[in-house]
Amino acid sequence: MDGNLRARGSRRPLLSAVVVGLCAILAGLGAVVLTRDDGRGDCVRLEVNSSTEKGGLLAELAEEYNDADRSFRVADEDTCAEVAVSRLTSGLAMEALARGWDPAIEDAPEPQVWAPSSGLWLDLLAERAAAGDRSVEVPEENPSLAQSPLTIAMPRPMAEALGWPDAELGWADVLSLTRNPDGWGALGHPEWGSFSLGKDNPNTSTSGLAATVAAFYAATGVSSDLTREQVADPAARDFVAGVEDGVLHYADDAVTYMENLAEADASGQAMTYTSAVLVQEQLIHLYNQGAPDGNPERIGEGRRPEVPLVAVYPDDGTLMLDHPFVVLPSADDAQRAAADDLLDFLLEPGPQRRLAEIGFRDHEGTLSEELAESVNAEGDTGRELALISPPAPQVLTAILDAWDEVRRNARVTLVMDVSGSMNQPAGDGRSRLRAAQDAALAALELYHPDDEVALWAFSTETADHPATPYREVLPATRIGDGGTERLTDAVNGLYAEGGTALYTSTRAAQQAMLADYDPTRINAVVVLSDGQNEYPADNDLDALLRDLDASQLERVIRVFAIAFGEEADLDTLDRIAGASRGAAYDAREPDTIDAVMRSVFSNF
Repeated sequence: MDGNLRARGSRRPLLSAVVVGLCAILAGLGAVVLTRDDGRGDCVRLEVNSSTEKGGLLAELAEEYNDADRSFRVADEDTCAEVAVSRLTSGLAMEALARGWDPAIEDAPEPQVWAPSSGLWLDLLAERAAAGDRSVEVPEENPSLAQSPLTIAMPRPMAEALGWPDAELGWADVLSLTRNPDGWGALGHPEWGSFSLGKDNPNTSTSGLAATVAAFYAATGVSSDLTREQVADPAARDFVAGVEDGVLHYADDAVTYMENLAEADASGQAMTYTSAVLVQEQLIHLYNQGAPDGNPERIGEGRRPEVPLVAVYPDDGTLMLDHPFVVLPSADDAQRAAADDLLDFLLEPGPQRRLAEIGFRDHEGTLSEELAESVNAEGDTGRELALISPPAPQVLTAILDAWDEVRRNARVTLVMDVSGSMNQPAGDGRSRLRAAQDAALAALELYHPDDEVALWAFSTETADHPATPYREVLPATRIGDGGTERLTDAVNGLYAEGGTALYTSTRAAQQAMLADYDPTRINAVVVLSDGQNEYPADNDLDALLRDLDASQLERVIRVFAIAFGEEADLDTLDRIAGASRGAAYDAREPDTIDAVMRSVFSNF
């Protein structure tokens, strides 16, 4: 988990501690203090930003900490802390810290403590900050709150077909099946089709980053001290490119895959969606316990899958995600003392037990029998993992640069709503259309030169465009062949009028892409709309869903839908995206459109 912005989600603090009174400056230390209404006096305010998969629980634990009547010494006096937790994916938090945290942009207060999913992000933070002529110094050693290894999560029958649990499996097996033209047919299961892989974007997702690192290690056969020369080796890049060839799309959050897999499982088609998903062990536990959306509160309440996932631990190398507790340079002396006390609390048996309940190993990496059973590790709590050492910061940057060259390229059609309602204000002096245009243009930097992008616009028939309610503004254009400039001109040339022919336009874009399908690329449609379908000639949502139903199509065009503005029909867009096994994104608060657009395009 912990990818970019969650589909149907936004980056909001999950906990705002209840405080009253006036903020003051702690004498000689500069810490913000808050007067509590429970008779405990002034407390040091401590802001914690957590990765998404554990942020909800950390927010609950922060409330318990605040109510626990704890105290610690600061300047020879006893004081207390008031802790608040916000959530942001590790990649986005790293970028925010590297450029200088802006609470307005991140929709979260500047933290003094950061709890990402992996220490890999700390190395990237130092590299990115230095590239921007900034310095962000973090401690070299950071304690773990919990641990969870990167795994290859597979539907149990597929894993068994590969020889699990007896056979040693790894990245080489993924490469072998991905490049075998017979796919699963080579193992006696042609009904399962080709070998497909769910993988996150490594620039923003911890599991995507860790999987990319592990693939390069496996390609070179080393377990430590990977060098930039080895990353640049053509044979290593070819190995990693072979793994990437099987990727369905680069999700911004692995939960997208889990939710789509759960829907397929519910309809008896668990074996038709994906062969494997690269995730941390904890997310397999959540899926098997009925929480495919990654929400631990659904454990025991949601539907458990008919076909469970098993954790395959790559024998040719994997990473242990260490979930570090990092005190940032923004913390003053009083906040550092508060952070030390909070850490002591989080490492106590009670909070550690709570983390174990949502699928984590303890802070020393111990796998409990309950977790082993949940992830189908056959109760082998003493299993020796083939762990690799994290690469040096410069090598990690080289890996990401190399991935951008070997990743699977995309063919995307952007379908923009240009109905009259897009002329309404977005709340920042721009119209909705202008805000959407700016967001789309800002996201162009995410594309690879070999990616191909087309632009469509839709509303209803107008005097300028009487034939159909949709039109192709720019055909599929390679980014490296002047595509950025041509797309910029095309996007800037859009204007808004008419109604909203959402259904017929989405169908037409999907069918056009099917007719020009490129099996070597990720093929997708991105639809942005600020309203509901307003087109009587095609008002049958069920018919559209049947046409998009990925389980009934040999070739799938995934739809990624953006609900933009408060009048957008998010529920319908979610159903449209779900039918195609894509994802829907919530930008009903217009000021989130830039971040959401980047999140959407990180899928490609």
